[in-house]
Amino acid sequence: MKAISLEFYKFRHRRLFLMVTLFLLVEVAFLFMGISRSISINPHNANWEALIVMFASMNGLIFPILVSVCVSRICDTEHKGNTLKLLLTLSVNPGQIYAAKYICACILMLWACTLQVLAIAVFGIVNGFENSVPTSLLIWFFAGIYLTSMAVIALQLWISMMWKNQAFAISLGMIGGFIGMTADLMPTGIRGMFIWSYFSKLSPVAQSYESEKLDFIVRDIHALLPMMLIVIVAGSILYLVGNFHLSRKEV
Repeated sequence: MKAISLEFYKFRHRRLFLMVTLFLLVEVAFLFMGISRSISINPHNANWEALIVMFASMNGLIFPILVSVCVSRICDTEHKGNTLKLLLTLSVNPGQIYAAKYICACILMLWACTLQVLAIAVFGIVNGFENSVPTSLLIWFFAGIYLTSMAVIALQLWISMMWKNQAFAISLGMIGGFIGMTADLMPTGIRGMFIWSYFSKLSPVAQSYESEKLDFIVRDIHALLPMMLIVIVAGSILYLVGNFHLSRKEV
């Protein structure tokens, strides 16, 4: 807990929670304008499934970039101030430093995911969607984006801690955003190889391309569980590899 408190203390002036909030507000405002226009043209588009699908697709672009920025901001204090060397000379366990940074990044993304789910619920209620708030779908939507975010955090943290130049980590986030945005167009076998694709793959609602009509399919939740397990295993491996490399790194 002391290590986590220290991490929050170090970036207290960086306004990371404010940055995440503003980032999410831009995404939410952009999507809500598009959805509102769609509803005005065709009132039948006013449904929860369409709203969830649009957010899941946009998250594939936005969240990899957001994660990369947050993690880089958390890690660059160690590189610029050489504080990592100072902490290690004070016999602080590298694993504790790594875990504290990972938990801080996860807390930031927990805030982002929570804001997004609340925004979806409020928008549907304000616009008078026919059905009540689909609590089950929103819970699974939240679980999907948060688990994927945790795995992407593990990858970004590894890169950010290994290289002082954070341009590499930001570039990786931008590449991840491009892959996440175009993942639905990739063959199934290739798509599953990229961790960023799971922002849309773990969505409880998918768009059907079998007809010209805009249809949405509520996925079988049990079918999502194996993919969630893949994300958890991938994230755990990335975390352990990054932690191991930091412990072996010469500072």
